[in-house]
Amino acid sequence: MVVCGDDGLAHRLAAELRTVYGEQVTLVVPPDVRVARPPVVGRARAASAALFDRVVSATVGRTGGNGGGGSGGGAPGGAGSVSGAGEGPRGERVLEAVEAGEAVLAEAGVERAAALALVYDDDETNIRAALTARRLNPRLRLVLRLYNRRLGQHIEELLDQAAALAIGDPDGSGGAVGDASTIVLSDADTAAPALAATALAGRGKVIHTDGLVLRAVDMPPGAGAGQDAVEQGLFPLALLSANGTGPEPAEGGRERGPRLLPDDAQVRAAGERGVMVLEQVSSSAGSAEPAGRGVGVVPPFASLFSRRLRWSLFGSAGCVVALAVALSVVTHMHPVRAFYYTLLDLFAIDNPAIGAPVGRQVLQLLSGLVGLLLLPVLLAAVLEALGTFRTASALRKPPRGLGGHVVLLGLGKIGTRVLTRLRELHVPVVCVEADPEARGLAVARRLRVPVVLGDVTQEGVLEAAKIHRAQALLAVTSADTTNLEAVLYARSVRPELTAVLRLYDDDFATAVYRTLRAAHPHAVTRSRSVSYLAAPSFAGAMLGRQILGAIPVERKVLLVAVVAVGGHPQLEGRTVAGAFRAGAWRVLALEGRQGVADGEYVLRSGDRVVVVATRRGLAELSGHRASPTHPPDSLG
Repeated sequence: MVVCGDDGLAHRLAAELRTVYGEQVTLVVPPDVRVARPPVVGRARAASAALFDRVVSATVGRTGGNGGGGSGGGAPGGAGSVSGAGEGPRGERVLEAVEAGEAVLAEAGVERAAALALVYDDDETNIRAALTARRLNPRLRLVLRLYNRRLGQHIEELLDQAAALAIGDPDGSGGAVGDASTIVLSDADTAAPALAATALAGRGKVIHTDGLVLRAVDMPPGAGAGQDAVEQGLFPLALLSANGTGPEPAEGGRERGPRLLPDDAQVRAAGERGVMVLEQVSSSAGSAEPAGRGVGVVPPFASLFSRRLRWSLFGSAGCVVALAVALSVVTHMHPVRAFYYTLLDLFAIDNPAIGAPVGRQVLQLLSGLVGLLLLPVLLAAVLEALGTFRTASALRKPPRGLGGHVVLLGLGKIGTRVLTRLRELHVPVVCVEADPEARGLAVARRLRVPVVLGDVTQEGVLEAAKIHRAQALLAVTSADTTNLEAVLYARSVRPELTAVLRLYDDDFATAVYRTLRAAHPHAVTRSRSVSYLAAPSFAGAMLGRQILGAIPVERKVLLVAVVAVGGHPQLEGRTVAGAFRAGAWRVLALEGRQGVADGEYVLRSGDRVVVVATRRGLAELSGHRASPTHPPDSLG
């Protein structure tokens, strides 16, 4: 396995493949991963980089026979050259190169590799490296990290077609392509549902499968919680920590964390511990129409007028109807004709009621008076409508009286996906962003989500986002210290606030998590790493597994995947209930069939099942052995 990247996801993915699945891994990273590499933009830069790769490749080829080795060719530190090699802390081979050019990929052994993951933060870098790798090895399984979904679909089709042509199966029907597939994933799409679900009390992570929608929810701790889960026929996923917020110190200094995939006996004996269960929901509940879809320059009709103005218009209309009815009663006129005369009086069209009965004259005067009152209302309606159209493309401000919302810090790649997910759940959101050119501002404008522009570390910014009345805070900026500072300040304003932090460094995240939990024992605190949530999906794709999602359980994770029954003695020939292994995996459903699987159904070799598994359990189902010295299901 070859992994190329320039941030924490590359290291996390390499560790996942090495320690969980026992694969031989070559990791290609820049000489100093702490220094952000500027993205390559433009055809001229791409052409010059490709030319330099060919020059370096030729130099490596000439010097390789002179004892210099492949890693010594090319200009040191240049694009496409290997500046160093070594061994990682978990036994993976590490090559240092600025980017994955042709010479670097050849040195990494792409020609002999089973799979290649390109997880650079820049989409164009991943695409150029994928095109080069497909040329070097048409049978290689490619896994790309791309943020642009539409571009990812086209690139996936292009690379698969290139592999089919190179292997000699242009229509892809001969089966010659084998494992030469291309899978495009996005760490933002993988992590966003988990981040959104963590911040919402009473809502859980939703998993979509073919014909089945499942949701992971927490049952509050209390006597009989585990017994209730078993009696209701729910799927117990985990026994949570006793304090409900994370691992608690136990005797001997060790931490007693959550128990993943317990059996019924363990669930009944849960005592005061909370239980995370998986429940089946209707497809309509799990696939709600994204709020704000179709909202662009033209706002919805209800937003054209304020509530006070709408009541004024309704009151005026009621007065007109009342006057028309009164005129019909007084003059014995047909109601339609009475309504017409009333409108003439309202709009001051000359038709004086000279010589008419007194009642008719009084009603004409009242109609004229109502008409005078109606004019400013109509003018206000026109001005409000024009103002709404004018500001439809502008960012909204948090409305007065807003409460129970989620404050989202950061509208980058991750923040934009989290915002979309929250609006799909119809959750009120207020965004805070320091960069006026952030990519997520256009999405917030389209969804008509209030945005506060400003540095969250400056005084008054969180107050403008109504943090004192919010239900949760999601800090997903790219700076750990900014996220931490925002959470600490928010907790000083509202100690019981639910806080979710995006933190990169694992040790730092663990220290922050424990400290915040100790300082605020009655508040929910979660620290999440995007690479930690996304790495299992990328690793499963490299091994040919279809990972549907990751369910975070405090500082651990469960995976939902599709597994073929054939060739797995742990599944084949067993009933669905009998295939369950506590602490490893549980069969949820059969792919292509509605509803959860019947416990008495006997699994056959041709079946494909949806399972929820620990990382170690999924590795065992995949025919790999996890390292016994490393706890792969924990964050560390």
